Amino acid sequence: MPQTTYTKAEASPMTALSPTLQLACELIERPSVTPADADCQAIMMARLEKIGFQCQSLRFGDVDNFWAVHGSSGPIFCFAGHTDVVPTGPAAKWQTQPFEAVIQDGMLRGRGAADMKGSLAAMITACENFVAAHPNHSGRIAFLITSDEEGPAINGTVKVVEWLEHQNEKITWCLVGEPSSTDTVGDVIKNGRRGSLGAVLTVRGVQGHVAYPHLAKNPIHLAAPALAELANEVWDEGNDFFPATSFQISNINGGTGATNVIPGELEVVFNFRFSTELTADILKARTQAILDAHQLDYSIEWNLSGQPFLTAEGPLVEAAQLAIKAVTGSDTILSTAGGTSDGRFIAPTGAQVVELGPVNATIHKVDECVKAEDLDKLSLMYEGMLKELLA
Repeated sequence: MPQTTYTKAEASPMTALSPTLQLACELIERPSVTPADADCQAIMMARLEKIGFQCQSLRFGDVDNFWAVHGSSGPIFCFAGHTDVVPTGPAAKWQTQPFEAVIQDGMLRGRGAADMKGSLAAMITACENFVAAHPNHSGRIAFLITSDEEGPAINGTVKVVEWLEHQNEKITWCLVGEPSSTDTVGDVIKNGRRGSLGAVLTVRGVQGHVAYPHLAKNPIHLAAPALAELANEVWDEGNDFFPATSFQISNINGGTGATNVIPGELEVVFNFRFSTELTADILKARTQAILDAHQLDYSIEWNLSGQPFLTAEGPLVEAAQLAIKAVTGSDTILSTAGGTSDGRFIAPTGAQVVELGPVNATIHKVDECVKAEDLDKLSLMYEGMLKELLA
């Protein structure tokens, strides 16, 4: 791209942009902070309906979702993604306005450029090109889009998957457009994710004066050895696809704020990111055994936000590898690192799931951006996967 700045307001430069970039800009300019969709889905559905997709809006609670299908029978290749974005933070700290799509020095800037409106645009244009070339393709192409991925994830993909189950619909292959790449687009695809198990631990003591510790029980002192043991525990060794399970404390809170008061209660928030070597029930049992061994008076609230999943091999992984190679000339790395995605709701239905999207270096940051040319490459990769599986 030339060393030039283009904005949506400048009509002539925008007309020179590719269809993928034009659509990405249009979506970025919608301030769709979770759970707002800001009509992004309407834009996408209008494009899909023009090429013969049957679209159905699915609103659950305050969350907009949609399901769209092209084709009448056979295996389903599903593009999954989200139109919502995280808050921008102070707009004054951005070099450009967060909801003003700007292409500057070859970079597309704006909230959602990488996570994941750029991917959504690439999905749409990939389908437009594929359907034009293969109007009678085998199988079906589908879209599962939500506006609740960055938030509680209660009324989004998980509800659409439940709705599909009631319709007796099964996704065969699922491509999630999360920003998976590390240095160059397509250098990494996620073929699985670790599970996420969170907990809030409350350890009870007896409040008292610091000058009379024999009349109190300090829950911080009591819990410290147990927390050290949890932090040093080897939960597993991982496997060929997953790193070892990790335990991390994210917050500790205790005390009244006064320097002369022993607290009566301690709250500890922690999280496991776990591999397929363990289950959530095993982690709970081992954690509670350690706490019991230290004779703590405690209660614990667990929150399982995602099971681990893995698509080790098969048609979907092979299609992604071949499509990336055709566009970039390079091989890709399979990885299960990183956080959770909505793939955790789709994989348990039996679907093969991979994640392929732009470089993730700036996601959730001020000045989020992607290389503009990467979105065109991504569209070609998505189209290539459709050719491998449905042409």
